[in-house]
Amino acid sequence: MAKELKELTPRSENYSQWYQDLVIKADLAENSAVRGCMVIKPYGYAIWEKMQRALDDMFKATGHVNAYFPLLIPKSFLSREADHVEGFAKECAVVTHYRLKNAADGSGVVVDPAARLEEELIIRPTSETIIWNTYRNWIHSYRDLPILINQWANVMRWEMRTRLFLRTAEFLWQEGHTAHATRLEAEEEARRMQDVYADFAENHMAMPVIKGVKSASERFAGALDTYTIEAMMQDGKALQAGTSHFLGQNFGKAFDVTFVDRNGQTEYAWASSWGVSTRLIGALIMSHSDDNGLVLPPRLAPVQAVIIPIYRSAEQLAQIGEKVAGIVANLKALGISVKYDDADNRKPGWKFAEYELKGVPVRLALGGRDLENGTIEVMRRDTLEKETVTCQGIETHVKNLLDEIQANIYQKALRTRETRTVTVDTYAEFKEKIEDGHFIQAHWDGTAETEEQVKNETKATIRCIPLAGDLTPGQCMVTGKPSAQRVLFARAY
Repeated sequence: MAKELKELTPRSENYSQWYQDLVIKADLAENSAVRGCMVIKPYGYAIWEKMQRALDDMFKATGHVNAYFPLLIPKSFLSREADHVEGFAKECAVVTHYRLKNAADGSGVVVDPAARLEEELIIRPTSETIIWNTYRNWIHSYRDLPILINQWANVMRWEMRTRLFLRTAEFLWQEGHTAHATRLEAEEEARRMQDVYADFAENHMAMPVIKGVKSASERFAGALDTYTIEAMMQDGKALQAGTSHFLGQNFGKAFDVTFVDRNGQTEYAWASSWGVSTRLIGALIMSHSDDNGLVLPPRLAPVQAVIIPIYRSAEQLAQIGEKVAGIVANLKALGISVKYDDADNRKPGWKFAEYELKGVPVRLALGGRDLENGTIEVMRRDTLEKETVTCQGIETHVKNLLDEIQANIYQKALRTRETRTVTVDTYAEFKEKIEDGHFIQAHWDGTAETEEQVKNETKATIRCIPLAGDLTPGQCMVTGKPSAQRVLFARAY
């Protein structure tokens, strides 16, 4: 294990390779036999499960319920909303046949040409179309509204340049799809879910985010407004961590979803949709981890504390085990996930390195001398600091330490963002700062042409128009034309 750790590429040397090494060595995921797709391994999936549980509780607390809709979408559905199909057409995987048969020469199976579908089916890149076609049967009166549904699912978007968790052809996510009687309700829903995502990112992932609205060219296909949360990774690049969309009546009109309002008038339903995906695991890794491995926020760590015995005989191990049993029971009673690793196939040093690599927030070590002295060694993963404390009250000590670690890694990430966020007024200064990895607040004239010019010349995009920040009018850094407020630029994943 020590050798494996040495093979972890330093962040300062090659950040991208460090990330790739860490995903593999920490046993989170690996590439699959299908190009662009990944296998999420048990430890990586355990992190996703913790995310799911927290988010699902937050969704239900805001009145949402879960449902499930088909994986396959008739091709004609995507043609009904012009912007939507244009936005996803190049990423769609298409099912054309429904049967295989054995090849006549015995070489294997082939597609049966007689089994071609009358209409091709699309593996969902997102589910607005199939869901709104269904909502047409559910919505007739204002009394049927609102509909507040979330779906946990997988989607397919044909990506050629992939990176584990951050960008894969197939990924796991949740997608909320809501229908409302008024524009105001739908807009409020979109903003509410942006707040939910920001709450989750900051209080569970310990990842500070900036809330804002996307520019027109960066909006979700078919949306009138896209609300986003943007996070800074340790290399200064941005990662879009969650989006919520106000869809207006676009999908209501496309699928003829009408209802009779309180005044007896026929109206099209108003819509929102919102989602986060397994790319949050990538965000978690890049926000906090270091050259020794993962650093996980305690609220999302599959194992929050691990106890490792250090012993010289079976008798001593039995004595340690007896002592640890009470500690484990008390930690579990406090809601702390704890593992006692007394496996005899690895030495303590190997286990120390393994749990450090996997980002377990707190490591406890108990040896023969500790038994005599009534003490235990405690190490916190975020700072790698060790201390020897009394076993009495260790459970409360660990609980408080977990809270401290959660807060500390958030503050560390926040300091990183603050020190790498700059305000510029000239395009020359912008080009200089963007090379060093910064969030840049700058004036923009609001045109797609200027936005595209900046993207082509610097590879930076407008991450969002912040909902809070410098709202003072000024002049565009590129054209000198009037600008309503500063917007946030960065290079992004």
